[in-house]
Amino acid sequence: MWYNNILETIGNTPLVKLNKVAKDIPATVLAKIETTNPGNSIKDRMALKMIEDAEKSGKLKPGGTIIEGTSGNTGMGLAIAAVIKGYKCIFTSTDKQSKEKFDALRAFGAEVIVCPTNVEPEDPRSYYSVSSRLEREVPNSWKPNQYDNLSNSQAHYEQTGPEIWEQTEGKITHLIVGVGTGGTISGTARFLKEKNPAIQVLGIDTYGSVFKKYKETGEFDKNEIYPYITEGIGEDFLPENVDFSLIDHFEKVTDKDAALMTREIARKEGIFAGNSTGSAVAGLLQMKDKFKEGDVVVIIFPDHGTRYLGKMYNDDWLRDRGFLKEEKLTARHIIGKKENLEIVTIDCEKTVLEAINTIKSLNISQIPVTQKGMVIGKITESDILDSLIENPGIKSQPIKNISTAPFPFIDLNTSIDKISGMINKDNIAVLVEDDNGKIAIITQYDIINAISA
Repeated sequence: MWYNNILETIGNTPLVKLNKVAKDIPATVLAKIETTNPGNSIKDRMALKMIEDAEKSGKLKPGGTIIEGTSGNTGMGLAIAAVIKGYKCIFTSTDKQSKEKFDALRAFGAEVIVCPTNVEPEDPRSYYSVSSRLEREVPNSWKPNQYDNLSNSQAHYEQTGPEIWEQTEGKITHLIVGVGTGGTISGTARFLKEKNPAIQVLGIDTYGSVFKKYKETGEFDKNEIYPYITEGIGEDFLPENVDFSLIDHFEKVTDKDAALMTREIARKEGIFAGNSTGSAVAGLLQMKDKFKEGDVVVIIFPDHGTRYLGKMYNDDWLRDRGFLKEEKLTARHIIGKKENLEIVTIDCEKTVLEAINTIKSLNISQIPVTQKGMVIGKITESDILDSLIENPGIKSQPIKNISTAPFPFIDLNTSIDKISGMINKDNIAVLVEDDNGKIAIITQYDIINAISA
């Protein structure tokens, strides 16, 4: 058997039991693995549906340009379909999204315009506004508008809901979905509740989003809105695809819990999933009192971990945001092991001969060069040797004539892995400022000493 094109492989994704991350949940917990779609996300389903419906209605014409505001996954689904169907794509997105998402869209020939995150949707700079302006300006263009285009939720009513019902043999009792555009949760919930109104639909929201409070109070509270890191869920407006009547409860999950759980899923279940999956599983654990033995809980795993390699799967990124404990050695540990933190520097007006004598007397191989107390460069044994071979008379000249770019500065929380990667034949040390504002130098010897101590 074969498929006529890649679009025919969309859907029929597997349902996989979660074991380790869900060990404290009395119910059977199943993950709907949407990463097996050709674009590695659940958005392939609704992207194709929106295009096909637009073709039928005449809104999307042959050779047209698809223009959409997207965090990446919908864009990928649209881009793949556009390749097969012969459309161009222009996508707008926000600067909080991972670089990997943009690179993936460009790989399929799409143009990506990055817009600021921290502006109102109505702001002309927002990715919503920019995409709408482009639709008006670009001839023969069409904007799917995934937030308000009900073909989005219809795709899940026709596909995702029936698949889950069949795969669980109608035994599903709870559905857990991260809520962004609202299409996945609303379309899937509508189908499942038609089959069994008792099924509980639990939406995952993030702090900084308006969904939970609106569901519980009916109030759209702008004070709830603030920047957040979690990708793929939450909104600062109410998309038409979010049918609040179908969602029984919203659970908010912090950026930190979402990020750390994203990594836990990979390490404990062997499933390489994205950031909103981490939110969903963290939400599951927060809601564990809602489940009992015999329940069958299905969680949507919307997208793939490759789009988050520079973020949730990057130790330094997590550490910079205070999400990760310092398990590995850092610059702070290294300088803590140094017996003498007093750094030797030399003023840029001193002569090369004075630098040679300093190096000899202190048995060191490099010296940061300063000007009025500020580090402006460095001088090393090899710098001096190269200069002397070229011009023996340079001994009497100031070292600023032969100094090179300064050693890079790092902060105290920089990991030993990153420091090691920065030290090489062209850059034999790094500088760090300690808690008291004093500058220390770290060399390969210092790293070795800290590791072996």
